[in-house]
Amino acid sequence: MGRSVVTLMSRNPFSDLDRPPLSETALRRGLGHGASLWNDVSVVRESASTNADVAAAARAGAAEGLVVVAEAQTAGRGRLDRSWSSPPRAGLTFSALLRPTFPPAGWGWIPLLCGVSVAGPLSRLAGLDVRLKWPNDVLVGERKLGGILTEVVDSGVVVGIGLNVSLREDEIPVPTATSLAIEGSELVDRDPVLRVVLRELARWYTVLSEAGGDAEAAGLRSAYREASATLGRVVQVQLPDQQVLSGEAIDVDGQGRLVVRDATGDHAVGAGDVVHVR
Repeated sequence: MGRSVVTLMSRNPFSDLDRPPLSETALRRGLGHGASLWNDVSVVRESASTNADVAAAARAGAAEGLVVVAEAQTAGRGRLDRSWSSPPRAGLTFSALLRPTFPPAGWGWIPLLCGVSVAGPLSRLAGLDVRLKWPNDVLVGERKLGGILTEVVDSGVVVGIGLNVSLREDEIPVPTATSLAIEGSELVDRDPVLRVVLRELARWYTVLSEAGGDAEAAGLRSAYREASATLGRVVQVQLPDQQVLSGEAIDVDGQGRLVVRDATGDHAVGAGDVVHVR
């Protein structure tokens, strides 16, 4: 299907016993392969970008439910084309293909849905207070644990998620990053983390689909509010036109846009780079 990926190989798979490889067979079995949303799960040893791989598959006609997980990603990127790098098997880097049937007006909730699908399970499993910075950062405190990138491709949506799992302090790319291990997580096994996030993503996606893309009716809007690290904070938002909006983040509206209140009124922001003002 046009995927430019390198298949996971058995050659020296346990070169780092603290970071064992993922098992594609075990993941498929654990996710109910053939009986769940995730009907085509692949683990690859290395990929330039799992989002690019899944996007190529989408253009080639791949069905909804494709998941590609990379043990190492060489040219990963986040929003605003920022790079995303990690030592092999130290984190989770994966992308999935969705083909929503609800109106495109609800598609703006998909990246926020992914955030809720990460924050809830990790808070429970890792014993950490995992929060979300609008629109795509996963935080513990003010440090970034992971990121989310969604792209509309060929009438589908490619969702990419990157999470730092076992990175040590000397391995993090920037001081503002962190990992489950650094934060003292009760769980640093990537397999159950990946399974629970994919299950939660499938659950929320099903609920949102059944609600016709209405995040309020699906309960997703309230769940996002509860997990948000942005709401109630004074923020600066760099908008796509390079203007900066400063004010208090007061809500997320029905389309998933951040509502910022300044002296002139309330402004709904659909895209922008948010800074939490200390």
